Amino acid sequence: MSESREAAIEVQGLVKQFKKGPRAVDGIDLRVQPGEIYGFLGPNGAGKSTTVLMLTTLLPPTEGSARVAGYEVSQDGARVREHIGAALQEAALDPFLTAREHMRLQTAMHGLPKAERKRRGDDLIERVGLADAADRKVGGYSGGMRRRLDLALALVHGPRILFLDEPTTGLDIQSRTALWEEVERLSSEDGVTVFLTTQYLEEADALADRVGIIDDGKIVAEGTPAVLKAEIGQPSVEAIPADPRRCEDVTRVLAPFGDGEQPHRVGDGIAVRLNGGDSTLADVVRALDREDIEVAHLQLHAPSLDDVFLAKTGRTLEGAGETEDEAPAAESTPA
Repeated sequence: MSESREAAIEVQGLVKQFKKGPRAVDGIDLRVQPGEIYGFLGPNGAGKSTTVLMLTTLLPPTEGSARVAGYEVSQDGARVREHIGAALQEAALDPFLTAREHMRLQTAMHGLPKAERKRRGDDLIERVGLADAADRKVGGYSGGMRRRLDLALALVHGPRILFLDEPTTGLDIQSRTALWEEVERLSSEDGVTVFLTTQYLEEADALADRVGIIDDGKIVAEGTPAVLKAEIGQPSVEAIPADPRRCEDVTRVLAPFGDGEQPHRVGDGIAVRLNGGDSTLADVVRALDREDIEVAHLQLHAPSLDDVFLAKTGRTLEGAGETEDEAPAAESTPA
């Protein structure tokens, strides 16, 4: 996308330092173009949600600048909020109200003319697939239905930019896929810019035009998923021993085949990025046979975003980050 256009989101040197602990966000730079789906990928505690709270004016930055829809978040918060929608991790839904009642309140809050409120609410309820449940109380909704309603509420005022913070966490694959399809439509058909935080590799790979990978408050890689994976180069091999007690032996056997990295645990098996491409797979098989290691599963994998994360941080995304990425409630919200 052309860099000459005014960015939908432009961040320079953005920092968030809470009273205790290290910087939650540590001097990040990023630029998101209009109509782009930007995937912000990282483990829990990496700084994803803190970044979103700053970009949506809900948390003041400590240092740096952030412009959203052409307005500085620290100085023009009200103008920023006119142009953005946000569906954050904890949907603020009243379990005793129906979806239609939520829509009625949201359209009124955004100042839509009375004549338009019902039509707009009904259109959005239909769009996210909740028409059959529109008059049921939200307390009886599934997690996927609640996330779809939250998305519809964020779209009431026709925002140019949409922030989705971990939108599919805890959803089953069917609900997740339905949400993905709606996000793609918003970008391709409506031209909405989408800033999507996620810890799901497949979500970033499937949806994002570009990905920024954040770890410990810093952006460690940025680019299209295809380019980031191509930079890794070599495929990886995963071996699952028939006897789980032999994982250490598999690790030892695979170590000489690694392309500058040590073998690491993946589920029930051990994986390593190969130093010689496909041609070394036969050598791996022979080495395992020499050690009399029976393998239940052996598979070659093309480079993935998890390989990118591993190359940049020294660990896999699945094994990184054990704490929730949350901002302390004591922080004040800017006007």
